[in-house]
Amino acid sequence: MVETDKKRETIIEGAIKRFIHYGISKTTMNEIAEDLSVSKPSLYYYFPDKSSLVLGVIEKIFNDYFAHLDPGKATEISLEQCMANYVEIRHRFFQKYYMLHLSSGSPDSSLNSDELKKHFMTMHAKNIQLHADLFQVAIDKNEIAPTDAYKTAELYLDSLAGITSLCILHGNKELFPSKKEMKNILERQLSLSSIFIKGLKNQ
Repeated sequence: MVETDKKRETIIEGAIKRFIHYGISKTTMNEIAEDLSVSKPSLYYYFPDKSSLVLGVIEKIFNDYFAHLDPGKATEISLEQCMANYVEIRHRFFQKYYMLHLSSGSPDSSLNSDELKKHFMTMHAKNIQLHADLFQVAIDKNEIAPTDAYKTAELYLDSLAGITSLCILHGNKELFPSKKEMKNILERQLSLSSIFIKGLKNQ
């Protein structure tokens, strides 16, 4: 069982490398098998089709993302600092996996399955709930005024995503945003986060 999990993890890691370099839609299962020097039957044993492999990749990325967050620290530091930490973690993942274009959908119709969409929605809801829990902790600590924590988290995350979209839209239209553009996205998100949290504080 351990060996099976290790083999599956190796395939996912190999897929991520090729997806980042060439894009999901331009990558075939045969190319991944060749990269890893595994037989096609072996690859299809773990992942029956490309869609299931992409799902495995998405699960790993989200699991890694949530593992980097530490909600337990919310009681030790201010909400503003906690959210700033989360913004930086989110940005690192965005930068690392930008070429996968996971948030903008894929031109490969085989990847736009209901299962993948459902998983994205589940992970998105989990992220909202995690942030909502942090807002609730801040409310309980009397750090911010009472509010609907879940709706506040939704608005907060949508605002951060909006900054990312606008910066890319007004960027240099390169395949990958420049270091300057990436820095601009992070700085704007941190500024928005600070203003947002200060606006929620008890007067």
